[in-house]
Amino acid sequence: MPPHTITLPPPKGRCGATRILLADQGQDWKEIVVNFEDWHKGDLKATCVFGQLPKFEDGDLILYQSNAILRHLGRNHGAYGKDAREAALIDMMNDGVEDLRLKYGKLIYQEYETGKDAYIKDLPNHLSKFEAVMAKNKAGFLVGNKVSFADYSLFEVLLNHLVLSPSCLDAFPSLKGFVEKMSARPKMKAFLNSDAYKKLPINGNGKQ
Repeated sequence: MPPHTITLPPPKGRCGATRILLADQGQDWKEIVVNFEDWHKGDLKATCVFGQLPKFEDGDLILYQSNAILRHLGRNHGAYGKDAREAALIDMMNDGVEDLRLKYGKLIYQEYETGKDAYIKDLPNHLSKFEAVMAKNKAGFLVGNKVSFADYSLFEVLLNHLVLSPSCLDAFPSLKGFVEKMSARPKMKAFLNSDAYKKLPINGNGKQ
């Protein structure tokens, strides 16, 4: 029996970074995929603390909220910095990634038809912040000299943006190198090339 169980909707959505972290850390997990029709019946939703998926089970520990799940996995797999200082910086960077993720989600689900061009035009203003941080770290991560849960989160968000705008990282060599380096990690590469990953829709409405 895999040590982790994730209950989630069909798209990559809020579990994209969790899957990537688990795969790169060599962890097995079971997925219970809930289609939108069953979700809207409300029975499962009523059992969720905040009425949301994903639901993450680690033994008898049950977690909701995707960033709480990432932090838990970061602590358990040495992906939360070497000390309290690095952990604080990792939290800060992950919050920055979350801001970008929310902007992306708003575009995809609310403004795709009317706002895509403006979003892509403004995207460098957001990516430049991460480029500046990454460029200062010779290790090629957001914080410290090893991968953190914030790196997994940023990597997943950047992969989504490369589908939206394939040239979006051309002006950001550090971020482009980061994506290439993360993609080449052996376990990551195997997961990204797997049918299980490729078949997943990025978003629930078909926009990408």
